[in-house]
Amino acid sequence: MWGMGKNAPSILLRRLNIDVWINSPGGNIFAAAQIYNMISWTPFTFLPVFIAVAGAKHFKCNVYIALWCCMALANPTWGNIAATISEGTALDFLFVPLTSVTYTSSVIPPIILVAILSKLEHWVEPRLPEVVRPIGTPFICAAIMVPMTILVIGPVSTVLSNGLDSAYNMLYKFIPWLASGLFGAIWEVLVIFGIHWSFTPISLTNYQNMGFDTLQAFKGIAVCAQVAACFGVFWKSRNAKVKNMAASSAATGLFGITEPAIYGITLRFKKPFICGCIGSAIGCAITAFFGSRYFVYAGLPGLLSIPNSIYTDSAAANCEALGYAGNYSNSVIGILIGTAVAVLVTFILVQIVGFDDPVEIPEDIPEADAGEAVSEISEGSSFTVCAPMNGEVKPLSEVPDATFSEGILGQGAAIIPSEGRLYAPFEGTVSSVFDTKHAVCLCGPNGSEMLIHVGLETVTLNGKYFDAKVKDGDKIKTGDLLLEFDLDAISRDFKTITPILITNADDYGEINFIKQSGSVKAGEALYEVQ
Repeated sequence: MWGMGKNAPSILLRRLNIDVWINSPGGNIFAAAQIYNMISWTPFTFLPVFIAVAGAKHFKCNVYIALWCCMALANPTWGNIAATISEGTALDFLFVPLTSVTYTSSVIPPIILVAILSKLEHWVEPRLPEVVRPIGTPFICAAIMVPMTILVIGPVSTVLSNGLDSAYNMLYKFIPWLASGLFGAIWEVLVIFGIHWSFTPISLTNYQNMGFDTLQAFKGIAVCAQVAACFGVFWKSRNAKVKNMAASSAATGLFGITEPAIYGITLRFKKPFICGCIGSAIGCAITAFFGSRYFVYAGLPGLLSIPNSIYTDSAAANCEALGYAGNYSNSVIGILIGTAVAVLVTFILVQIVGFDDPVEIPEDIPEADAGEAVSEISEGSSFTVCAPMNGEVKPLSEVPDATFSEGILGQGAAIIPSEGRLYAPFEGTVSSVFDTKHAVCLCGPNGSEMLIHVGLETVTLNGKYFDAKVKDGDKIKTGDLLLEFDLDAISRDFKTITPILITNADDYGEINFIKQSGSVKAGEALYEVQ
């Protein structure tokens, strides 16, 4: 996430072909085109600044100190120093040689910087007299973190990035269909674990050194495959709420944002996600036979970035200038064919393999059976969501993950747990327990659908420290134990704040919060859905 979602407007500017030079009859470039091109590239040039804001929120450190440090990396003065070094002048910092690594448009160095900064700030601040903390803490942190990044973090991450880049390009050079197929198969898995942004420096390096990038071409196909999986669920499901969620998740996927599609639909039902990975692998492998690649950077690869694969005259001139001239005229054809294959294969697989489609309770259910249908309540009635754990209540806006804080997956509240037990917040049915056991989906009163996600990025634990006490399809009552987890072990490396979301909140009038802050005990009223 890391602030990249905030750059969507600039990405749209580039995709609207504003980055293509418009020539006047006299051969001069229109000033308007230059200005819009400048606007569209600005967020990527100063990407460390966006990462500073998002990273400070995630790692719980002072956003102004993070901004100061990351802005120093993008300072033109450092660019001038790096240029001097690259020209052969040896410079050092306190007897340590400096490298010519620059940090505009960088991702990994500022992330690592902010992560270490959060630890340093929390160590420094309590050790300073209170009267000097406002000045002393920022000064000490900046004085340590900026040189550390320039001397160690930046060069090391650059070496690792270049190593990954070389390994991928070597495999692609000799067995392109295998390299592309493997990448297409695992890309959305990388998205789940939140490490997909680490490939951004590789793509940027490819554009800088060769004038093109194959990774982004395959990313776009993988995104389209997950969109197709959502459409497959939409087509096959007989549940109106699932169909609505599948359609809305697919819509965001068209813009290259697959988190709602993955967490809301494909990964929730498991099989559609796997179908998407298979379809992506096949589509990417076919695309490789056409030598397809992108010639313009796409912030969020997907359906709308396909024009980036057109081999224009300017793209040909750029590749030739960098020594990578070639006949890439079939690039866009390969992308179109590969995308079509990925979409069709995924859609057909979802229809064949299927998924556990939630049964929708008919509105005219006989009165004698009403007691068995815990999700059916007369239209317009409200219901209460109880706190599913002991802890401290936080508004959803304070969850340091935009997927939750911006309401992408639903509306509700969050709790920082004080013990490792998760209880049922209402009477209903367990629709899904994630394989990694860090999250559960519930069907509750009045057709409500809930996602409870214990901690942030805890999917990477692969079930470690979690013990599920229920399984898919179990009937539950308020207060039933759903999960047990080792809170102490998890909290050492992860944020334990737990979003409690009504994922189909748009189907209801409003959510009234009974408890918005402070301590809460499991079973106490948290919010009311009307």
